[in-house]
Amino acid sequence: MSRNQHIPQYCGSCWAHGSVSALADRVKIARKAQGADINPSVQHILNCHGGGSCHGGAVDGPYQWLHKLSKKGEGISYESSNPYMACSAESEDGICPHGEWTCTDINIARTCSTFPSSGGTCSEIAQYPQILIDDYGSISGQAAMQKEIYARGPIACGIDASPILNYTKGVFVKKGLFQMVDHVISVVGWGVEDGQSYWIVRNSWGEYWGEMGYIRVGFGSLKVESQCAWATVKDYTAPEKLNQVHCYEGGENCQTAGKEHSGGGGCVFPPCDNEATA
Repeated sequence: MSRNQHIPQYCGSCWAHGSVSALADRVKIARKAQGADINPSVQHILNCHGGGSCHGGAVDGPYQWLHKLSKKGEGISYESSNPYMACSAESEDGICPHGEWTCTDINIARTCSTFPSSGGTCSEIAQYPQILIDDYGSISGQAAMQKEIYARGPIACGIDASPILNYTKGVFVKKGLFQMVDHVISVVGWGVEDGQSYWIVRNSWGEYWGEMGYIRVGFGSLKVESQCAWATVKDYTAPEKLNQVHCYEGGENCQTAGKEHSGGGGCVFPPCDNEATA
């Protein structure tokens, strides 16, 4: 999906959006584009310090974090149990000072049963739908990028974003020495127009920007080829895998004692103990 990292308030979480969107594409490829799209939670990464914060992060930081989780049989939650709020622990803008953005169970996957005035509460979902990876790495250069995308799918890459703030459409070409990586996007493919080869880039500034949220960047432009990251999908929760833990609407049967941890979850209730955990 195309996202906007800057609502409900400004957040410099491009590094998380770029990696998450590329990972979601690879899950879709693994599923042969069958079923509803699976969208990983960017907010899970922010809450659990998975490579940065709203004030910036590393291109491959989210994959390093998720790889460590995956080794323990834990993964990144889905958007439906942890929607994007554009906040991290140090954020002071908008709604952020009024929330709590630490890596506790309820800040990884949650639901709310009903209105508080009717006795409702919000609680964690301990065995939440999730994605795990089994490997990750870094690459650079046109040939290596094309080889990786063709073989396994989209990748996350750095880009010099300053020249494209007012981009509207077309192939953007800008080369030179005075460029620096200050943003992260996902590169989903490449093409040619009027003899100019270009990367097809998904940004995280909303679909009102560019070509419905995308930009075509000429080969060799904007430092796109200087630093990229990839991850391979190990497992994910999906209907065809029969690996969902079936929780109640209010999550009462899938709760566990809240605690700080590295970012995954576990369920201590019998309905979850006998289910697959992916």
